Amino acid sequence: MTGASYGLGEEYARQLAARGYDLLLTARSADLLESVSASIQASHPGCDVRVLPLDLSERGAPQTLFDWAQQQGQPVSLLINNAGFGAIGEFDRLSLDRQRQMIDLNVSSLVELTHLFLVPMKARRHGAILNIASTAAFVPIAYFAVYGATKAFVLSFSNAVYEEARAYGVHVMAVCPGPTATRFFENAQSTTAFSSVRMQSSQAVVAESLRAMDHSRPWMIAGWINRLSILVSGFLPRRLLMRVIAIAYRRMGNQKST
Repeated sequence: MTGASYGLGEEYARQLAARGYDLLLTARSADLLESVSASIQASHPGCDVRVLPLDLSERGAPQTLFDWAQQQGQPVSLLINNAGFGAIGEFDRLSLDRQRQMIDLNVSSLVELTHLFLVPMKARRHGAILNIASTAAFVPIAYFAVYGATKAFVLSFSNAVYEEARAYGVHVMAVCPGPTATRFFENAQSTTAFSSVRMQSSQAVVAESLRAMDHSRPWMIAGWINRLSILVSGFLPRRLLMRVIAIAYRRMGNQKST
Protein backbone atom coordinates (compact mmCIF):
# COMPACT_ATOMS: atom_id res chain seq x y z
CA MET A 1 0.00 0.00 0.00
CA THR A 2 1.50 3.31 -1.07
CA GLY A 3 0.51 6.71 0.30
CA ALA A 4 -0.74 4.99 3.45
CA SER A 5 -0.16 7.75 6.01
CA TYR A 6 -3.55 9.49 5.65
CA GLY A 7 -6.62 9.86 3.44
CA LEU A 8 -7.57 7.06 1.08
CA GLY A 9 -4.38 5.13 1.79
CA GLU A 10 -4.98 5.05 5.52
CA GLU A 11 -8.61 4.07 4.97
CA TYR A 12 -7.64 1.24 2.61
CA ALA A 13 -5.30 -0.03 5.32
CA ARG A 14 -8.06 0.05 7.94
CA GLN A 15 -10.68 -1.66 5.78
CA LEU A 16 -8.26 -4.29 4.53
CA ALA A 17 -7.18 -5.04 8.10
CA ALA A 18 -10.87 -5.56 8.92
CA ARG A 19 -10.99 -8.05 6.03
CA GLY A 20 -8.12 -10.00 7.55
CA TYR A 21 -5.23 -8.78 5.42
CA ASP A 22 -1.73 -8.31 6.81
CA LEU A 23 -0.31 -4.98 5.68
CA LEU A 24 2.86 -3.56 4.17
CA LEU A 25 2.57 0.23 4.24
CA THR A 26 4.72 2.97 2.76
CA ALA A 27 4.62 6.77 2.66
CA ARG A 28 7.09 9.60 3.12
CA SER A 29 6.32 10.35 6.78
CA ALA A 30 7.74 7.82 9.25
CA ASP A 31 5.84 9.38 12.16
CA LEU A 32 2.46 9.21 10.42
CA LEU A 33 3.10 5.66 9.23
CA GLU A 34 3.97 4.52 12.75
CA SER A 35 0.83 6.21 14.08
CA VAL A 36 -1.38 4.49 11.50
CA SER A 37 0.32 1.15 12.19
CA ALA A 38 -0.16 1.43 15.96
CA SER A 39 -3.82 2.42 15.56
CA ILE A 40 -4.59 -0.48 13.22
CA GLN A 41 -2.82 -3.02 15.41
CA ALA A 42 -4.74 -1.75 18.43
CA SER A 43 -8.04 -2.16 16.56
CA HIS A 44 -7.07 -5.47 14.91
CA PRO A 45 -4.62 -7.29 17.21
CA GLY A 46 -4.16 -10.18 14.78
CA CYS A 47 -3.07 -7.92 11.92
CA ASP A 48 0.64 -7.86 11.10
CA VAL A 49 1.49 -4.31 10.00
CA ARG A 50 4.95 -3.41 8.70
CA VAL A 51 6.00 0.02 7.47
CA LEU A 52 8.70 1.48 5.23
CA PRO A 53 9.11 5.29 5.02
CA LEU A 54 9.91 6.08 1.39
CA ASP A 55 9.51 8.88 -1.16
CA LEU A 56 8.30 7.04 -4.26
CA SER A 57 8.94 10.02 -6.52
CA GLU A 58 12.67 9.41 -6.13
CA ARG A 59 14.52 7.30 -8.69
CA GLY A 60 14.98 3.71 -7.52
CA ALA A 61 12.37 3.95 -4.74
CA PRO A 62 9.86 1.56 -6.37
CA GLN A 63 12.57 -1.10 -6.66
CA THR A 64 13.49 -0.51 -3.01
CA LEU A 65 9.85 -1.04 -2.01
CA PHE A 66 9.54 -4.20 -4.09
CA ASP A 67 12.76 -5.67 -2.70
CA TRP A 68 11.64 -4.91 0.86
CA ALA A 69 8.24 -6.49 0.24
CA GLN A 70 9.89 -9.62 -1.17
CA GLN A 71 11.93 -9.95 2.02
CA GLN A 72 8.89 -10.00 4.32
CA GLY A 73 8.29 -13.72 4.02
CA GLN A 74 4.95 -13.89 2.22
CA PRO A 75 3.80 -12.99 -1.30
CA VAL A 76 1.94 -9.75 -1.92
CA SER A 77 -1.58 -10.64 -3.06
CA LEU A 78 -2.90 -7.06 -3.37
CA LEU A 79 -1.03 -3.91 -4.43
CA ILE A 80 -2.71 -0.54 -4.02
CA ASN A 81 -0.96 2.28 -5.87
CA ASN A 82 -2.44 5.22 -4.01
CA ALA A 83 0.48 7.68 -3.66
CA GLY A 84 -0.02 10.84 -5.70
CA PHE A 85 -0.71 14.57 -5.55
CA GLY A 86 -2.03 17.45 -7.65
CA ALA A 87 -1.39 21.16 -8.13
CA ILE A 88 -3.99 23.68 -9.31
CA GLY A 89 -3.06 26.73 -11.37
CA GLU A 90 -1.90 27.88 -14.79
CA PHE A 91 0.48 25.30 -16.23
CA ASP A 92 3.27 27.76 -17.08
CA ARG A 93 3.03 29.51 -13.71
CA LEU A 94 3.32 26.36 -11.61
CA SER A 95 6.75 25.12 -10.62
CA LEU A 96 8.14 22.90 -13.37
CA ASP A 97 10.10 20.86 -10.83
CA ARG A 98 6.90 20.27 -8.84
CA GLN A 99 5.06 19.12 -11.96
CA ARG A 100 7.90 16.78 -12.91
CA GLN A 101 7.69 15.32 -9.41
CA MET A 102 3.96 14.86 -9.94
CA ILE A 103 4.56 12.90 -13.13
CA ASP A 104 7.27 10.85 -11.43
CA LEU A 105 4.95 9.90 -8.57
CA ASN A 106 1.55 9.69 -10.28
CA VAL A 107 2.79 7.91 -13.41
CA SER A 108 6.35 6.63 -13.42
CA SER A 109 6.33 5.14 -9.93
CA LEU A 110 2.90 3.58 -10.49
CA VAL A 111 3.99 1.97 -13.75
CA GLU A 112 7.19 0.63 -12.22
CA LEU A 113 5.42 -0.82 -9.17
CA THR A 114 2.73 -2.39 -11.33
CA HIS A 115 5.40 -4.03 -13.47
CA LEU A 116 7.45 -5.27 -10.50
CA PHE A 117 4.53 -6.79 -8.59
CA LEU A 118 2.65 -8.07 -11.64
CA VAL A 119 5.44 -10.49 -12.63
CA PRO A 120 5.22 -12.67 -9.47
CA MET A 121 1.43 -12.36 -9.39
CA LYS A 122 1.19 -13.78 -12.92
CA ALA A 123 3.61 -16.55 -12.01
CA ARG A 124 1.34 -17.50 -9.07
CA ARG A 125 -1.75 -16.89 -11.25
CA HIS A 126 -3.28 -14.92 -8.42
CA GLY A 127 -3.33 -11.31 -7.25
CA ALA A 128 -4.88 -7.87 -7.66
CA ILE A 129 -3.61 -4.35 -8.33
CA LEU A 130 -5.69 -1.24 -7.64
CA ASN A 131 -4.40 1.94 -9.27
CA ILE A 132 -5.95 5.14 -7.96
CA ALA A 133 -6.99 7.34 -10.89
CA SER A 134 -9.67 10.05 -10.67
CA THR A 135 -12.79 11.40 -12.34
CA ALA A 136 -10.28 13.95 -13.69
CA ALA A 137 -9.16 11.16 -16.04
CA PHE A 138 -12.20 11.54 -18.27
CA VAL A 139 -11.79 15.06 -19.68
CA PRO A 140 -8.94 17.60 -20.06
CA ILE A 141 -9.00 20.03 -17.14
CA ALA A 142 -7.52 23.46 -17.68
CA TYR A 143 -5.68 24.76 -14.59
CA PHE A 144 -5.29 21.14 -13.47
CA ALA A 145 -3.60 20.09 -16.69
CA VAL A 146 -0.75 17.84 -15.56
CA TYR A 147 -2.69 16.19 -12.75
CA GLY A 148 -5.63 15.37 -15.02
CA ALA A 149 -3.28 14.05 -17.68
CA THR A 150 -1.52 11.77 -15.20
CA LYS A 151 -4.84 10.32 -14.12
CA ALA A 152 -5.97 9.84 -17.73
CA PHE A 153 -2.77 7.84 -18.18
CA VAL A 154 -3.49 5.76 -15.07
CA LEU A 155 -6.99 4.91 -16.32
CA SER A 156 -5.86 3.98 -19.83
CA PHE A 157 -2.81 2.07 -18.60
CA SER A 158 -4.78 0.13 -15.98
CA ASN A 159 -7.51 -0.84 -18.45
CA ALA A 160 -4.93 -2.13 -20.92
CA VAL A 161 -3.05 -4.16 -18.30
CA TYR A 162 -6.39 -5.48 -17.00
CA GLU A 163 -6.95 -7.15 -20.37
CA GLU A 164 -3.43 -8.54 -20.47
CA ALA A 165 -3.41 -9.87 -16.90
CA ARG A 166 -6.86 -11.37 -16.46
CA ALA A 167 -5.99 -14.53 -18.42
CA TYR A 168 -3.36 -15.17 -15.70
CA GLY A 169 -5.79 -14.81 -12.81
CA VAL A 170 -4.61 -11.29 -11.90
CA HIS A 171 -7.10 -8.45 -11.58
CA VAL A 172 -6.05 -4.86 -12.35
CA MET A 173 -8.55 -2.09 -11.61
CA ALA A 174 -8.55 1.70 -11.92
CA VAL A 175 -10.30 3.48 -9.06
CA CYS A 176 -11.78 6.87 -10.05
CA PRO A 177 -12.87 8.95 -7.05
CA GLY A 178 -14.33 12.40 -7.39
CA PRO A 179 -13.75 15.12 -4.76
CA THR A 180 -13.05 13.26 -1.53
CA ALA A 181 -12.71 14.56 2.02
CA THR A 182 -8.97 13.99 2.44
CA ARG A 183 -5.94 16.32 2.58
CA PHE A 184 -5.61 16.20 -1.21
CA PHE A 185 -6.94 19.71 -1.83
CA GLU A 186 -4.93 21.08 1.07
CA ASN A 187 -1.82 19.68 -0.58
CA ALA A 188 -2.97 21.10 -3.92
CA GLN A 189 -3.36 24.47 -2.10
CA SER A 190 -7.02 24.80 -3.00
CA THR A 191 -8.89 24.03 0.21
CA THR A 192 -11.41 26.88 -0.10
CA ALA A 193 -12.09 26.18 -3.76
CA PHE A 194 -13.95 22.99 -2.96
CA SER A 195 -15.62 24.18 0.23
CA SER A 196 -19.04 24.26 -1.48
CA VAL A 197 -18.62 20.88 -3.19
CA ARG A 198 -20.24 17.89 -1.56
CA MET A 199 -17.35 15.49 -1.07
CA GLN A 200 -17.49 11.77 -0.49
CA SER A 201 -15.89 10.36 2.60
CA SER A 202 -12.76 8.28 2.20
CA GLN A 203 -14.62 5.46 3.97
CA ALA A 204 -17.32 5.42 1.29
CA VAL A 205 -14.86 5.55 -1.62
CA VAL A 206 -12.74 2.71 -0.25
CA ALA A 207 -15.69 0.49 0.61
CA GLU A 208 -17.20 0.98 -2.85
CA SER A 209 -13.90 0.28 -4.59
CA LEU A 210 -13.30 -2.92 -2.61
CA ARG A 211 -16.76 -4.15 -3.58
CA ALA A 212 -15.89 -3.42 -7.21
CA MET A 213 -12.64 -5.32 -6.76
CA ASP A 214 -14.60 -8.29 -5.42
CA HIS A 215 -16.54 -8.30 -8.72
CA SER A 216 -13.35 -8.00 -10.85
CA ARG A 217 -14.37 -4.76 -12.55
CA PRO A 218 -11.79 -3.07 -14.80
CA TRP A 219 -12.58 0.36 -13.35
CA MET A 220 -15.00 2.02 -10.98
CA ILE A 221 -16.24 5.58 -10.57
CA ALA A 222 -16.97 6.30 -6.93
CA GLY A 223 -20.39 7.74 -6.12
CA TRP A 224 -23.55 7.88 -8.19
CA ILE A 225 -23.29 11.66 -8.68
CA ASN A 226 -19.84 11.25 -10.20
CA ARG A 227 -21.03 8.38 -12.40
CA LEU A 228 -23.95 10.48 -13.61
CA SER A 229 -21.68 13.47 -14.26
CA ILE A 230 -19.28 11.39 -16.35
CA LEU A 231 -22.20 9.87 -18.27
CA VAL A 232 -23.75 13.26 -19.03
CA SER A 233 -20.41 14.77 -20.01
CA GLY A 234 -20.11 12.14 -22.75
CA PHE A 235 -23.08 13.73 -24.55
CA LEU A 236 -21.74 17.29 -24.44
CA PRO A 237 -19.52 18.82 -27.14
CA ARG A 238 -15.94 18.39 -25.97
CA ARG A 239 -14.97 22.04 -26.52
CA LEU A 240 -18.00 23.23 -24.51
CA LEU A 241 -17.18 20.83 -21.70
CA MET A 242 -13.55 21.96 -21.64
CA ARG A 243 -14.64 25.61 -21.53
CA VAL A 244 -17.06 25.09 -18.62
CA ILE A 245 -14.50 23.13 -16.62
CA ALA A 246 -11.85 25.77 -17.34
CA ILE A 247 -14.06 28.51 -15.90
CA ALA A 248 -14.52 26.54 -12.67
CA TYR A 249 -10.88 25.61 -12.26
CA ARG A 250 -9.62 29.08 -13.17
CA ARG A 251 -11.33 30.37 -10.04
CA MET A 252 -9.68 27.65 -8.00
CA GLY A 253 -6.29 28.40 -9.51
CA ASN A 254 -6.67 32.10 -8.73
CA GLN A 255 -7.07 31.24 -5.04
CA LYS A 256 -3.68 29.53 -4.75
CA SER A 257 -0.02 30.19 -5.23
CA THR A 258 2.44 27.35 -5.84
